[in-house]
Amino acid sequence: MQPHQLELLAPARTFDIGIEAINHGADAVYIGGPSFGARSTADNSIQDIAKLVQYAHRFHSRIFVTLNTILRDDELEGARKLAWQLYDAGVDALIVQDMGLLEINMPPIQLHASTQTDIRTPEKARFLQDAGLSQIVLARELTLPQIAAIRDAVDTERTVIEFFVHGALCVAYSGQCFISHAHTGRSANRGDCSQACRLPYEVKDAQGRIVAHDKHVLSMKDNNQSDNLRALVDAGIRSFKIEGRYKDMAYVKNITAHYRKLIDEVLNERPELAAASHGRTTFSFEPDPNQNFNREFTDYFVQGRKEDIGAFDTPKNPGQPIGWVCKVTPEHVEITTDDPATELHNGDGLCYYDLQKELVGLQINRAEAQKTKGVWRLFPKDPMDGFKDLRKGVQVNRNRDMSWVRTLDKKSAERRMGLWMQLSEIADGLQLTLTDEAGHTGTAQMAIAWQAPKDAAQAEDKLKSALGKLGDTLFEPLDVQLALPRPWFVPPSQLNALRRDAVQALEVARAQGFHRLTRAVPVQPPVAYPEDTLTYLANVFNQKARDFYAKHGVKVIDAAYEAQEELGEVSLMITKHCVRFSLSLCPKQAKGVTGVQGTVKAEPMQLINGKEKLTLRFDCKPCEMHVVGKIKKSVLNAVPESPVQFYKTRPVVGVH
Repeated sequence: MQPHQLELLAPARTFDIGIEAINHGADAVYIGGPSFGARSTADNSIQDIAKLVQYAHRFHSRIFVTLNTILRDDELEGARKLAWQLYDAGVDALIVQDMGLLEINMPPIQLHASTQTDIRTPEKARFLQDAGLSQIVLARELTLPQIAAIRDAVDTERTVIEFFVHGALCVAYSGQCFISHAHTGRSANRGDCSQACRLPYEVKDAQGRIVAHDKHVLSMKDNNQSDNLRALVDAGIRSFKIEGRYKDMAYVKNITAHYRKLIDEVLNERPELAAASHGRTTFSFEPDPNQNFNREFTDYFVQGRKEDIGAFDTPKNPGQPIGWVCKVTPEHVEITTDDPATELHNGDGLCYYDLQKELVGLQINRAEAQKTKGVWRLFPKDPMDGFKDLRKGVQVNRNRDMSWVRTLDKKSAERRMGLWMQLSEIADGLQLTLTDEAGHTGTAQMAIAWQAPKDAAQAEDKLKSALGKLGDTLFEPLDVQLALPRPWFVPPSQLNALRRDAVQALEVARAQGFHRLTRAVPVQPPVAYPEDTLTYLANVFNQKARDFYAKHGVKVIDAAYEAQEELGEVSLMITKHCVRFSLSLCPKQAKGVTGVQGTVKAEPMQLINGKEKLTLRFDCKPCEMHVVGKIKKSVLNAVPESPVQFYKTRPVVGVH
């Protein structure tokens, strides 16, 4: 990817979703392979990935495959073989976390740094660039000035800077969450997170007082950077990544289309920038991020710390307000919509908050419009007596609009590449030349005797119209020129054959003009890692990863948390989100407040969910929160899936 190109990078759980991501305007798609993909139920076969690659490359879109779990020693060979299979399938890049992969015989495929590599500093970004990674996705917690500082530290001719612009937010710095492994033995770094962050917790202060009850204090709203795209471009972002390898088809269609339109607006304003792939997309719907599952939206820390980043009441989708309950009977509920033009449908999903602020779902079997405009009688799927606190005056939201769902169930986008077409006369017949928007040309010739048309006045228009019928090809005519010294009649069958041959020649030229991304060569001699000591937070899980860091000057290297050598209390999650700040109990917030200043201290807190207890510690200088706990005995006693072969002794440091 060139420094002046902008890339829209969309997720795909399956081959079919990947195809629709391309159709809806993605410049690149990231997808899991058969294994090692950090999403335990989003695997795809090599055959499906090869088909997706073939389709994407017709638009010069790219396919990136996730190989981003941390690996045991006994898994490295399987990962190496898989990497070669993916390379042979035509995949453009691998997204990796485990640095051990850089120490084995990998194919000459471009490598990108996974979000799990936790890139927060210019030094880390520069190091990964110099170690041979060509595209790096930055931590979601960064501000615009921090992003710009990373841009200034790397060589943007060699390194593409990527940033998440939409989707679910992990509350922890990516790669820095071990709660799942500590409590269940399921490692987030190995693609099997148990999502403890979405649970409700009781929060107690240092004196044991309840500060919050039954609140999802680690659950974030969903990321939405729609309003910040221009600022992100100015800060150096060139790849705009949508989260969602677990998401369904409708989400990928809608959100890809939404950002395609927004990025195209930026491209139209900035002629020095270009799309990273070819073709223009038209949609049969108006993209709307509110229509998909979301926990409401935040732009997180991009514009600085804000108080309203959490989805503390519920990790579910609250939907959009549509009206108020006006009547409840034993069989149905009636609502008055805020907008009388709003229509409800059989199958719609509604919801409301009960008196405890818990979200209650209300799926509609039958919706009947009443004589009074804006009043609807709704018959729920479940019995009415089961809906807690449903009464007159309750606000109702809609979180599934069946009309919208049906729209996206159908074909909802077309992606075409514009063509200039020229038909010219040659010595023994006709020649058709096609030139696409990227400058590729395809030419076909046909030996055909000249025939005079019956109506010379209409002959030119008829020929142009017939030539422009490109049917179900990937192309659409921008302009049709006739370089003919005399009017021609061409039989439709012969004209169709000439056009078909020219299109095929253009497809061949486009395929030949597609250049595979090259693997970056690491800087020699190996550059020094920014630190000389690595704790379990570095996720070093195999001997090759250890060799990698030792080669780059690291003296002390601890094993990854999954090696189960950290038996005491440690940070199981590190996050920029701060529960104290969100509950207005931050010492910095209290500064200057008369009667409060100096009385609020960043003392530890406790999170309690059933029998699970975690400690919150606050590191105020970098403005970070640590969730502290220890690994459960049941996890330690469980039989490992395969023996972990790992170094047990640390290198001796400082002995001469």
